[in-house]
Amino acid sequence: MRLIDLSSTIDANAWEVDGIRHEVLTPADGARHMAEGMLRDHGLEFDVADLPDGELLSLDTLTLTTHTGTHVDAPSHYGSRAAYGVPRHIDELPLEWFIGPGVRLDLTDCGVGTVGVDRLRRAFDEIDHRPSAGEIVLLHTGAERLAGTPEYFTRFAGLDGAATNLLLDLGVRLIGTDAFGLDAPFTHMLAEFRRTRDRSVLWPAHFAGRQREYCQIERLSNLGALPAPTGFTVQAFPVKIAGAGAGWTRAVALLD
Repeated sequence: MRLIDLSSTIDANAWEVDGIRHEVLTPADGARHMAEGMLRDHGLEFDVADLPDGELLSLDTLTLTTHTGTHVDAPSHYGSRAAYGVPRHIDELPLEWFIGPGVRLDLTDCGVGTVGVDRLRRAFDEIDHRPSAGEIVLLHTGAERLAGTPEYFTRFAGLDGAATNLLLDLGVRLIGTDAFGLDAPFTHMLAEFRRTRDRSVLWPAHFAGRQREYCQIERLSNLGALPAPTGFTVQAFPVKIAGAGAGWTRAVALLD
């Protein structure tokens, strides 16, 4: 079996909208921390020189949002109420949703803005495949080339409401993208709203989740490394965070 990593790296040195703080307790720091704690809490003295190289264990502390790096959005992220009842959090969703046959759609020619139904249907025709229930659809927009820069958050293609609903009509419950979000960029949506005053242009892909329960994988990577648009399995189990609207995932493609 061959594995292809579809996940982007969480990197505190890269540019992020919300920023990341990554604090490292080195193995040497860990030894001193343990010795100080033993003396303070238990009155026991411990000489770090008795440890190999005077080191114990490292410890990383990160401050970041659940939408940093490759992550899965839960229905509760889309709103507090839904047509189908109370939206579920990331820890409440069935594991079966996050593993299944993958379908990659090539949207690298779409530029910045929205992808509509006609372009999505053409993507189906190009690979002679229509996604079906249980399949995980991955949108290859090419946005990952901008990852780590401010442009990654403003220059990509996202689905409009009709295109999102087309996939949901076909029974797809997990839609992935290599872009920052499944909707078009914030700047594009807001400019379109100011022009038209049409509220339906605002976050339509996310708000589709208020009518039907589904999840998104955002900020995927390496979709171009998949050797074919079908014939692989996607595995993207989210981290089990109680009451959270999203969870990080190490998404991978499995090929026989």
